[in-house]
Amino acid sequence: MTNLENLPNNCGLLICGHGSRAKIAEQEFSLLAKNLRQRYPKLKIEYGFLEYSAPNIHMALDALREQGVKTMYAVPGMLFAATHAQNDIPSVLTSYQQKHPDLHIHYGRELGLHSNMIAAFQQRILNSLGHTEIPAPGALYDTMLVVVGRGTSVVNANADAAKLCRIAAESLGFGWSETVYSGVTFPSVGRGLEMACKLGFKKIVVAPYFLFGGRLIDRIHRYIDKVAAEQPEVQFIKADYLRDHPKVIDTFVARFAETMNGSQQQTGLLADFSARLARGEVDLHHHHAEYQEPNATHHHSHDHHHSHSHEQEHSHEHEKQHEHGHSHARYQHIAHPHGPRTMINDNVCCCFMSQFPAELIAEEQARKPALDGIPACKKRSA
Repeated sequence: MTNLENLPNNCGLLICGHGSRAKIAEQEFSLLAKNLRQRYPKLKIEYGFLEYSAPNIHMALDALREQGVKTMYAVPGMLFAATHAQNDIPSVLTSYQQKHPDLHIHYGRELGLHSNMIAAFQQRILNSLGHTEIPAPGALYDTMLVVVGRGTSVVNANADAAKLCRIAAESLGFGWSETVYSGVTFPSVGRGLEMACKLGFKKIVVAPYFLFGGRLIDRIHRYIDKVAAEQPEVQFIKADYLRDHPKVIDTFVARFAETMNGSQQQTGLLADFSARLARGEVDLHHHHAEYQEPNATHHHSHDHHHSHSHEQEHSHEHEKQHEHGHSHARYQHIAHPHGPRTMINDNVCCCFMSQFPAELIAEEQARKPALDGIPACKKRSA
């Protein structure tokens, strides 16, 4: 059985991320590779992003190849298997493999609900309450736990966040729990917190199941602050996100190990993508960042894609295709009264903005101002 300690010299590891316009997200994601390098200083380890941030995945693959790597083991630095892990990363890896047939690229699983991830998450929650260990049964019965998942059009990924919430709530002994989402499903963070307050708990812990900071964490905190100001009798406690918790690094080690030992080759994400590609259900689409020149600046800016007026791209089709290089599946509950429509003024992803009927957008924009006073469509060109 191959493990990281005896990996041959012509092998390398790659952590694949999504990328963010927020510099803190890029910096904190890089800590994952830094920690792995500290544990295994002899290994060739790189990281890359789909978009927004540098290095992109193509550049990271180039870096490994330039170090003499012939066999590459890649894993998605993502918590759940949604569109990016299922489609976008495999598309980039498959395209690169086709250009370099002398290479062997293997792709592993998302972090998921590995026991180490659950342990790291629960530790963040306990720390927010001033605990280092799980308290005695009954100690938290007066406290509610609200877990914030990313939110996606992939139902199973949303279900995993709800499962995590139940595991954490029962393991730690909370009085009640709910799952809310910052992305495109329901209930949204703001609406979910408003409903949570109606249950009568005077202490609510809000725990985001996120790897790193950035705009989404900032937006979650603004929602918490807004609801807290409206409900002064309720104490809101913000748990920290995962970042480079040691058990998160342990999970990456486990995912790389299972990838190296072939457990994902027949049933994993890349095998699934390849099967769907052969059936014509998906295609090889290219993120524009994938073709960035290797000597391009490390902090490439995408601002030049966002200077259009809202009127010019009301349908957001140009932004959806040119900015992202990917598209999200249509979400059947896009108009859910407690879901994505409640975030129209709060910088919801442009890929989903294109799915809202114009009259629904106008209705929501008239109903309430943007969370931080800046309409979402204006933020994109700011």
